[in-house]
Amino acid sequence: MEDKGEVKCIKFSFGNKILAVQRTPKAVDFINFIPDLPQTEYSQECKTKNANILSFCWISTNEIVFITDQGVEFYQVLPDKRTLKLLKNQSINVNWCMYSPETAVLLLSTTVHGNVLQPFYFRSGTMSKMPKFEIELPASPKSGNLCLSDIIMATIYGQLYVLYLKHQPRTPNNPGAEVILYYLPRDGQCKKLHILKLNTTGKFALNVVDNLVVVHHQSSQTSMIFDIKLRAEFDGAVTIHHQVLPSLSIHPCKIPRAGYLWCLQIKLQPIVHMLQDKGRLMDFLLQRKDCKMVILSVCCQMLSTAERGSLPVIATIFDKLNQVYKEYLEAEQNYALAMESGTSRSSSTQKRPVRTQAVIDQSDMYTHVLSVFTEKKGLPHKFVSAVLMEYIRSLNQYQITVQHYLYELVIKTLVQHSLFYMLHQFLQYHVLSDSKPLACLLLSLESTYPPAHQLSLDMLKRLSTANDEIVEVLLSKHQVLGALRFVRSVGSHDNISARKFLDAARQTGDTMLFYTTFKFFEQRNQRLRGSSHFTPGEHCEEHVSHFKTLFGEQALLTPMAV
Repeated sequence: MEDKGEVKCIKFSFGNKILAVQRTPKAVDFINFIPDLPQTEYSQECKTKNANILSFCWISTNEIVFITDQGVEFYQVLPDKRTLKLLKNQSINVNWCMYSPETAVLLLSTTVHGNVLQPFYFRSGTMSKMPKFEIELPASPKSGNLCLSDIIMATIYGQLYVLYLKHQPRTPNNPGAEVILYYLPRDGQCKKLHILKLNTTGKFALNVVDNLVVVHHQSSQTSMIFDIKLRAEFDGAVTIHHQVLPSLSIHPCKIPRAGYLWCLQIKLQPIVHMLQDKGRLMDFLLQRKDCKMVILSVCCQMLSTAERGSLPVIATIFDKLNQVYKEYLEAEQNYALAMESGTSRSSSTQKRPVRTQAVIDQSDMYTHVLSVFTEKKGLPHKFVSAVLMEYIRSLNQYQITVQHYLYELVIKTLVQHSLFYMLHQFLQYHVLSDSKPLACLLLSLESTYPPAHQLSLDMLKRLSTANDEIVEVLLSKHQVLGALRFVRSVGSHDNISARKFLDAARQTGDTMLFYTTFKFFEQRNQRLRGSSHFTPGEHCEEHVSHFKTLFGEQALLTPMAV
């Protein structure tokens, strides 16, 4: 760049295509960094006579806004023509300004005291004037004007706020400085919603980190953390918040020299030991970006040190986790339905829900918490079972389908500690939901707990879609007549395989059982086809021969009722 004087401000456009440089109060110079276009500088003076440029902001790759002390000038940059086109000009007295690139909102301070703020919103080449609002200045005569250092704009939990640091002397009736949050909707009037009580005076700086408002206090060299999503006192108009944790210093860091920009991060793990209220701790963690493993570690720690009396707290934690889990599942379901119906094509607002780390699903809980918890030594068996059932209760409360591996964990835990009466009750009163995998698991427990066989059959009958499985179970137990009665009771006896039943009857070695089974299918053949003979497709020739060998050819004609 040519040396044309002191550079007051320098900014690249989005994508680093065009460089804007301000050297004088009257104009901004531009340099193209686009292939095949000359890098010769071109310039744009502000249109308003006698105005001075306070600042400028890139709105997009080729849109820029000049903020002067007399108004706003919105331009389109035409790099190939090396010129700018004025899109809109708004006259207004300006003290200072700030811009939020996230939301494309420009905030101007107007009036003598600077406490009337005028926002503008930019979108697709247009500039829209939003409703102006007034910041309440302190009653103290020393308050002076509202300056830029008292205000920041920030997006907190997806909404745009103007944060105002209100300095006040500390008196018996006044705890000192506070931060006031004004909610700035795109449509509608700005609203004063939150007050953060600092309970001290002095010099402060504000940051928003991971949706937390962090207030740095210079003299004490500490920082205060506020979370506007946590439960707080509501006075009928605004919500009053106090700091989440005691004031803490930023983690020390050695640097070789001054002149650094800082990026703050919140360390979540130490907070686990600072917030004693587990419910409040979970509310706090669920809103944080990198929370998953910390939440799971809190659950593990809570269960390993808990006692029977802590079940209500554990239940509360499970409910908080599953509420977030359910909200995500519903969002996924709604998105899938929208995609199927094709409504998403006509609506740009329908976006696939983002699965945040706060979504702790059943697999996460099973792998990292519950399976580990059941292996712990020295915990009362009934308490372990109660915790598992509490998690299942919570899933049911939010109408989340319980995965079979959780039921499997419950059953194995009960059997391992010989709590059969409890298992029987859970099944009898349908605390454990019926499913084919669960019925199969019960069957496998028959050698340890003989009633499990009948419990499994009862469950399969209730499912009504597991008739084939019931037949297989009965035949595997050589209960051939029981299987025949069952298929007749459900009306499927005309469609079953005769060979399968004859195979099972013959394997028992009970000749009368084989005789009875054979006669059952002879009668079925007579009723369906007018002949007692088996068709070649049934592949029962071997069993017909065996029947003749045992009872003679004449027995083939003798009917018998089952």
